[in-house]
Amino acid sequence: MNAALRTSRFDTLSPPQTPQYEALSLTQYGKTAQITLNGMIYTLTITRAGKLILTK
Repeated sequence: MNAALRTSRFDTLSPPQTPQYEALSLTQYGKTAQITLNGMIYTLTITRAGKLILTK
């Protein structure tokens, strides 16, 4: 069989979409939210300039 004609069953699948979240929803319309990963707590902060900072 010609290699150009072969397709895998994955060729027709769409790539998974990256989840998208509204930062203000995460902070419940405040300035900070805590996010945990592998037992560690990180703080997401929205600055006065409207930028995001993630700290450990």
